[in-house]
Amino acid sequence: MTPPLPPSPVRAARRTAAVHDMLVCVAAPALAVSERDGQLRGQGVAGLYRDGRRLLARCLLTVAGAEPVAVQAVMTCADRARFMAVAGSPTGRGPDPALTVERLRTAGGVERITVTNAGSGPVRLPIGIALGTDLAPLAAVAAGAVGSVVSCTVSGAGLRWTDGERAVLTTARPVPDEVFAATGALVWRLELPAGGARTIELRTGPVPVTGAVARTAPPPAPPPALWSAAEVEADDPRAGALLRTSLDDLQSLLLRAPGHPADLHLAAGAPWRLAGAPTDALWAARMLLPFGTRLAAGTLRTLARAQDPRSGGIAGPARDAGPHLPPLSCATEAVPLFVSVLAEAWRWGLPAREVEALLPAAERCLAWLDRAMAIPGTEGLVADPVPGGPLRAEVQAYAHRAALHGADLLECFGRPDAEKWRQRAAELRTGFRRRFWTEEPGGGRPAVAWTAQGGVLDVPTSALAHLLDTGLGAGGSAAPGLLDAERTARLARLLAAPGLDSGWGLRTMAAGAPGFSPFGHRSGAVRVHETAVAVAGLASAGYEDAAAALLTGALDAAAAFGMRVPEIYAGEQRAPGRAPCPHPMACRPAALAAGGAVHLLAALAGVRPDVPGGSVALRPLAGTPAGAVRVSGMQVAGAPFAVRIGRMGTAIVEEAAPGLRLGA
Repeated sequence: MTPPLPPSPVRAARRTAAVHDMLVCVAAPALAVSERDGQLRGQGVAGLYRDGRRLLARCLLTVAGAEPVAVQAVMTCADRARFMAVAGSPTGRGPDPALTVERLRTAGGVERITVTNAGSGPVRLPIGIALGTDLAPLAAVAAGAVGSVVSCTVSGAGLRWTDGERAVLTTARPVPDEVFAATGALVWRLELPAGGARTIELRTGPVPVTGAVARTAPPPAPPPALWSAAEVEADDPRAGALLRTSLDDLQSLLLRAPGHPADLHLAAGAPWRLAGAPTDALWAARMLLPFGTRLAAGTLRTLARAQDPRSGGIAGPARDAGPHLPPLSCATEAVPLFVSVLAEAWRWGLPAREVEALLPAAERCLAWLDRAMAIPGTEGLVADPVPGGPLRAEVQAYAHRAALHGADLLECFGRPDAEKWRQRAAELRTGFRRRFWTEEPGGGRPAVAWTAQGGVLDVPTSALAHLLDTGLGAGGSAAPGLLDAERTARLARLLAAPGLDSGWGLRTMAAGAPGFSPFGHRSGAVRVHETAVAVAGLASAGYEDAAAALLTGALDAAAAFGMRVPEIYAGEQRAPGRAPCPHPMACRPAALAAGGAVHLLAALAGVRPDVPGGSVALRPLAGTPAGAVRVSGMQVAGAPFAVRIGRMGTAIVEEAAPGLRLGA
């Protein structure tokens, strides 16, 4: 009898595990997190997960009693990875490995291990796989909590684990020659002729706690492909690669709304945030509008069902705001963003019947904003909805954009109060310019926030980029913003200065400012989605050189990360011979990062539709840093839309819905 493989207890890392160098396969709500050698050792965060629970923590492969030598690990697409290793034949001679071992692992819990004999003669090999799990929740794994081993039993051609509340089964094909429940080991004795290969398949998934079960529950059916026709062709081939990878990542993060499977929305990111987060989902849906409105519609309907019917608030996790401000409540960002996503989806071609069905939720959002602007002491501005909450610059930008978008929706659909909300927007502009603009030698700049005690925070941050994001208006025009032309020019210079522009994208806080850290989520790291907001805003305002510089830096950073852009990365200053430094705990993929990458590329074409008005305007980025560009697979008025941009910024529409006028 072949001796059993030695046991190895499932252990979690003593500190929060880093994931920047791991391979993360995602098919929400399932994922597989792997070290680069493909081995799952029962340590750290590595493992197979579904619905926030680790199904398998250990999957340790040996060939002839030893681990094969890992030589390559690659993501073949967002939901699967390929690991290559080599091993010497028991009868082989010389330095060349006679055996190759390929492991194909999917997020859904399927692994195929193929051993190939490249030697000159037949071999007989013992193949061992040691399995184990702790059935730990992902949140505990993320916190570095120690997991305890769950005992297993033999179940058919595999092993079964249960802690009394849940159960997991791993089945194997072909049937192992030996199974050792005490150590969780499966053993095969393979006979391979010269040039021959054998494949072992493992399937891991949840099963009922009671009753005999011969197979695992399959993962949920994958959502439909939303962006299969989208394509960017450019002189710089990295642009097309970035779009393909970003859309692949976003597809892998799609979730179906419970009870409403046709409504899709995005999980925030993997591995840590593989669940819905309202602000992330809304931002990503908005940035994906050039390639269709289905994601936006599903996101809006999902959040409308979850909205507080009395207050109009949208609940969700608060967002960290750095060392100088308290976390920002979800409602303060999501409520105005709901209105803007609905209005812009309508401009891109969301059918009127779907818009009308969502108008009551949008009106509740406007009522929430109305109450927030009426709080004494705020001078008509919007403070955090807590006693003594600060006034933030980006929140005023969200509220101002929502007021104008709300007015457009109310007027066009025959609802009351359109003029009231245009007046509210005018009051916000006046109040912002009076309260937030700080003068200094050489020109002023906007403050980031005011505290309830009257203190001003004037540390430059990426949040100021939202002041340029005025939104999509009638005729494809940019709506008026909180800043006049002179103040916009000063903000453009601030965003383009080395303090905020790292050379790899926009820092969340200026280098050298009090509290700056290049790895701080909101105190110096680079966030791609805010870089994209800055690029689009600068281009719209006419500051194309600054926009092109930020876009080029972000594209270079994306290439350094293999086009799979992480949630954040370090805001170190770019220098010759350096590459952007990963953040060890960043989600990758992440909805905001992938959506931001799409938004960056969409800025090259500058498509600004007004489907209700029957027109589309083009404002491409002059002297595009990607060279000549063709963007196809976009959707305007529910029909395919394609545009070609020349190297000097001239635009030609190649495909569009019949009757759509080309605006100025």
